[in-house]
This record gives sequence, C-alpha cells and structure tokens, in this order.
Amino acid sequence: MPKELDPSTNEKLFILDALKQGHRLDGRDFDSFRPLELTFGREYGLADVRLGKTRVLARVSADVVQPFSDRPFEGIFTITTELGPMASPAFETGRSTEQEVLLARLIEKSIRRSNAIDTESLCIVAGQRCWHVRADVHFLNHDGGLVDAACIAVVAALQHFRRPDVSVDGERVTIHTLAERVPVPLSILHVPICVTFSFFEGEKMEDAEEGEPLFLIDAALQEEQLRDGDMTVTLNKFGEVCQVAKAGGLPIEAVALHRCMRKALVKVEEITAFIAKRLKEDHDERVRRDNLLESTAENER
Repeated sequence: MPKELDPSTNEKLFILDALKQGHRLDGRDFDSFRPLELTFGREYGLADVRLGKTRVLARVSADVVQPFSDRPFEGIFTITTELGPMASPAFETGRSTEQEVLLARLIEKSIRRSNAIDTESLCIVAGQRCWHVRADVHFLNHDGGLVDAACIAVVAALQHFRRPDVSVDGERVTIHTLAERVPVPLSILHVPICVTFSFFEGEKMEDAEEGEPLFLIDAALQEEQLRDGDMTVTLNKFGEVCQVAKAGGLPIEAVALHRCMRKALVKVEEITAFIAKRLKEDHDERVRRDNLLESTAENER
C-alpha cells in the first residue's frame, strides 16, 4: 500500500528546532491560517477552496426522493467524500484508509449532525416527496488541513446552492425550471467551521500556562507528520460548540483546551465573514452578468 514520505532526520530536527524558537517554515504565526481562497462555479453549489497548497472541491446537488419512513416530515442531507491518488500518492481509489474514515466522520459530525441545514424545510409532501441534498467533497491536493478546508468548502457550497422551486397541487408536485421561477436557497440554521490544532510534546509557547504544550493552527503536511497529537473543534460565530474530536495522542489539560477554544472562535468569526464576503461578490457578479445578457444594443424604431 502506498505511503507518504516521512520527513528526513535533518528536516525533522530543523522544523522542531524552528518551532522551539517560535518560527514556522512558511513564516506564519502559530495561530494563523494559510492564505485562504474561495471561488464559486458558474452553476449553483460549486465551491473551490484553496488553503495554502491544499485544494478541496465541494459540489451540492438535490433531487426529489421519498423520505425515510421514521422521518416523514424531513428531507435528507448526506455528505460523501472522495480521497484518491490525485490528492496524494498515499491514497488509493476504492480502498479507505483510517485517515479517510476519520475525515469523513469529522465532516459528518461537524455539519450534518450539528443540524446546519433545516431538514424540515426540505419536505415537499409529508411521507411522499422530499428533497435529497447531497454534498460531494473531492480532495484535489493534500498539503495538510484537509478537515478544515473540506468544512469550509461544504458550508460555502451549501450557502451558494439554489434548488428549483416547487409547487404542490393536491398530490401533484411540479418542479419548475430555473427559467420559470427563481431558484430557492437552502435554509441554513448556522455555519459550523472546523479548526484543527496540532500539539508538540516538550515544547511550550511563550505565554503558555504551566504544563501547556505548544500548539499550531492549520498545520501543513510536514508539521502534521511530526506532531504528537491533534484536536479538531467545530464552532459557529455565536460561540456554540458543535463538536470536539481528539483521537488519542498527547493529553491536553482543561486550561489548554479552553485556550484553544478562544483562539478557534476568533478564526471562525474571520472565516465566516470571509465566506459571506465572497458570496456577496459572487451574487453581485451574477446580477451584473444577467443584466448584460438582458441588455440589447438595438434601437427602438
């Protein structure tokens, strides 16, 4: 089975020594994200996220299905992930690694199980017809921070997506095309954002409490390979904790956990504002493009 190349001994010593001195390879602060880029496709629900060299593509689609028998008044929302050799030679098509399973579970808990979408608004006819909203996540390049980048891509694509409008006459359901009626946005209850912390044993931050280890936000791939533990927290801009995931590794004291939460909230507010800004820019561009298409140079006679 393919495996990622581990850093050499010289690289390991150089990176850890730089961290002791308060420096990272790319010059960032310990609590800084890499440059974040977010672009949307021409069709609704397509978001392309670049976090440094890491790239994730999320596409949201919807079709009409029959709801689950135990939830007749709710629609269906699912998230699928695809982690293949395009992202890294360590991943194989059709064979799920432990990292891919953990990644899929984290995204699932962060977005779907936190009720980011109002599934009751997806119901068309109770017990008969509902919308099935599906988010497909494709990882195009892996340089660390896959969970954070994937979460940003999914929540951005969900906010950007528009479903066709529907009219119901008795038991007859009519799905209108985009030309007939203006498409409808999804009902988003809140916007969860993941922030991953990487911990290093034996190192301390300058203003750290007693026994508190050094931690980084948005570790690159080489930093992820050298860390002694990690933790992913999911918050929204209101400070509500959606989930905390820490699968083994270096133990963390409650004081350090609270410190991480405070730093994560600042980053979540910044990322949420950035997504809202890009959504507005995309909306304004679509309005401008539609106005140009409707305009004509023909003179009235």
